[in-house]
Amino acid sequence: MRLQFSEEDEAFRAELLAWLDEHPPPNDPERADPVRSSADRKPWAAAWQRTLFDGGYLVPGWPPELGGRNATPAQQMIYFEEFTRRDIRRTPNPQGLSIVTPSLVDHGTPEQRERWALPTLRAEISWCLGMSEPNAGSDLASLTTRAVLDGDRFVVNGQKVWTSGAQHADWCFCFVRTDPDAPKHKGISVLVIDMTSPGIEYRPIAELTEPTYADFNEVFFTDVLVPREHLVGDLNDGWRLSMGSLAHERAMLWINYAFDLGMVVDALVALGKERGFDARQRDLVASTWVDQLALQSLGYLGFAKFAKGQAAPEHSILKLFGSESLQRALLVGTEELGVDALDLDRGGPPVWRTGGFAQQWLRSFAATIPGGTSEIQRNIIAERVLGLPR
Repeated sequence: MRLQFSEEDEAFRAELLAWLDEHPPPNDPERADPVRSSADRKPWAAAWQRTLFDGGYLVPGWPPELGGRNATPAQQMIYFEEFTRRDIRRTPNPQGLSIVTPSLVDHGTPEQRERWALPTLRAEISWCLGMSEPNAGSDLASLTTRAVLDGDRFVVNGQKVWTSGAQHADWCFCFVRTDPDAPKHKGISVLVIDMTSPGIEYRPIAELTEPTYADFNEVFFTDVLVPREHLVGDLNDGWRLSMGSLAHERAMLWINYAFDLGMVVDALVALGKERGFDARQRDLVASTWVDQLALQSLGYLGFAKFAKGQAAPEHSILKLFGSESLQRALLVGTEELGVDALDLDRGGPPVWRTGGFAQQWLRSFAATIPGGTSEIQRNIIAERVLGLPR
């Protein structure tokens, strides 16, 4: 058994690290003008993404014309590990790069890929994702936003919520109901909607943990006109696209969770040395370390199967286990600090921006939602992995 990457893969790592030394990511002075949402294209962030695209390190597994270098699965794993280890963000608009663009490449027409996929990769446009609604969050198939085909255009009416970056996005990759009489999984389509269209209203939702940062939005569509050529894929085939979109979002989340969990473990160890943890407290810290090792081992196991073209049920478990292990670890720090956890000047592990243990723990609840909520993940595991009845 060989528990290491091949010489060829390690050569890829060395080349990647040398390239990063020659093309360092934005530094703190450049980032002094922070992004205000996940669709806010600041010049420094756009320039960095374009540098990655031109160098073939934006989406390494794709061909050069799409910002990659045809990297093997193992090399892509190395890429994401190194970027995560160095806390390097490829883009401020992850939904555009990691969800919308792969969906357009997989299902869009050549004209759509040229019009939207390439400009997204080059950081020339940004996206929001119109999925969740007030009564259709985890149950996406219950969405009610309507799109009625009228000649050569759709007329869209409805509401979305928790729409990240809507106030700054150029386009919305929007899931709409186009056949209200079909079974709820069958009557959904995907439209690309210009966010400057008349009839669109958005309302940012401020975060309690950081009121100056508002990524989530409510979005209202009132008689919004969308050209028919903005339909992605076939009419009423949106559910299949949604499954692909969520799969793209979940693909490498576990690497981030493993790295973030490692940061929390280090912070807990430092806290224990500072406060002199007793045996019970040390056991809690040790359990978070075991969770991190289990997450990494499970991730590598699933990846090894994927690289061989085998089914990898581990991927169904990783998102659930990763997000909830991270939440438990942050709760350990919050509870052990007690009232001191409310001190905003006391730093904690920088999992999501800056903040102490209590702030990060509150933010961790949001991490159980993207890519499929914990409840949905449990259903998937029960039905598709364990074979339990519905």
